[in-house]
Parts: sequence; structure tokens; C-alpha cells
Amino acid sequence: MSGAGKTVCVTGGSGYIASCLVKLLLERGYSVKASVRYPNNPTKTDHLLKLDGAKERLHLFKADLLQDGSFDDAVDGCDGVFHTASPFFTAVTDPQGTLNVLASCSKASSVKRVVVTSSMAAVEATGRPKTPETVVDETWFSDPDLCKEMKLWYVLSKTLAEEAAWKFAKEKGMDIVTINPAMAFEIPSASGRYCLVERVVHYSELIAILRKLYPSCQLPEKCADDNPFAPTFQVSKEKAKSLGIDYIPIEQSIKETVESLKDKNFVKL
Repeated sequence: MSGAGKTVCVTGGSGYIASCLVKLLLERGYSVKASVRYPNNPTKTDHLLKLDGAKERLHLFKADLLQDGSFDDAVDGCDGVFHTASPFFTAVTDPQGTLNVLASCSKASSVKRVVVTSSMAAVEATGRPKTPETVVDETWFSDPDLCKEMKLWYVLSKTLAEEAAWKFAKEKGMDIVTINPAMAFEIPSASGRYCLVERVVHYSELIAILRKLYPSCQLPEKCADDNPFAPTFQVSKEKAKSLGIDYIPIEQSIKETVESLKDKNFVKL
């Protein structure tokens, strides 16, 4: 898909997910407006400015999530907005940052869709029992009262922010999409793409996979954590697959990660 001639905004542009997103958007020809907390600090922006296409099509700006109207200029003229920024501690009691971004988007007639980065934290804290047969999907939503009772403040922050986003979008008739990642980290792949791993494994299973892939490597015989495993459950992949997203097998992702670490001389096997 070519983004030539289109402009999008990415909030929290120097963050990990946002940086990967900016890279992908530039590769596809989009012009990108990215908000960063410290636009004049090279240690916070150099990795963005060095991206292919950044000189011609990347524009950095400073915006305050908690200031009303701060994103008006940033989203003006954009075809879409990717909201990845999150003021964690403030969001615990007040999801105003997300609402301020959406308010700016609602003023811009050019914006066709807003993609809000939420979290699995906003999905699974329901109090419902989970078993290996349980399939968690988009109908699940974390219970704010349960989060407060259990003092799950990060979970509460993500839950309140997503809840407020959906309510605002419904009131304004906005087209929004939320994504709910569980863990965010780079898995190097042979194609150089950022891939979705099919599942997360326990430490003991990771050791077993590594032992099979690298039989000569000295690995622990026993997991250092003797606590019982957390209950396993399934997460629906139907929405992702409908978009043409492929999941790579966990064994392949582990092997590619190890090989990348070897190439960079971080490990020797």
C-alpha cells in the first residue's frame, strides 16, 4: 500500500512502538507529523531523523497531551492519526490526554480515522476465570472497580483511557480503532519486518526451545522461578488475520532473535 501524497500524525513519536510505526510509514511513502516531548534533544530524536525519508517527509513538533488544543495544528491536514502517547500517572485518574488528542482530531475535517494504542491491560482484568480453552476477544473489557480494588493502577489507566476514547468517538461520530498489544519488543526477522509472535511462553518452555535449537549451548537445567505457572488462555487472532497480518511461529522468532544477538556479538554460542 502506497502512502504517497498522504499525511498522517503519530503522537509520542519517540516511543518504541511509535518509532517503529514512523519508520514503516516513511517506508511506504507517507509524510509524517510526529509529536515528541523534547524535539530539540538529539538523544530523543536522532533515531527518527536518521530514518530513510525523514529529511523530506518527517516533521517533528512539540505538543502537550494535557493542554487543550495542543494537537490542533499537528492533525490539521492529516488523513489519519496514530495516537500512541500516554501520560501514565495522570491517566490513572484522568484520561484527558487521549481526549485532548481526539478533540483536535474532531476539529480536522481531513482526518478519516484515528488509531488508538491501548493495551491488553484494558481487556483481561475482568475477574472472569480463564482456562486454556478461554478465548479473549474484543468483547472483553477490564473492570475499573476491580482494578481499583486490586490496586492495578497501570491497568486502570489503560482501561479508563480506552473507555473514554470510545465514548468520545460515539458522541462525535468519529471513526476510531483501538489496538491492544500485550508485550512490545523487537523480534528481528529475516525480512527486516516487525512481526507479531504467535504466543508468549514461560521461561521453562523458552529454555526447552533453546536447548532444542542449540543443543551444545550450556543452559540452566531448572527454572529459577518455582512459583506455579500463571493460567494460560487464548487471545483471538481473527481481527488481525482479517487484515492480512501473519503470525510467526515462536520457535522461528526465538531462533532469529538469537542469531541477531550473535551477529551483533552480544552472545557467543
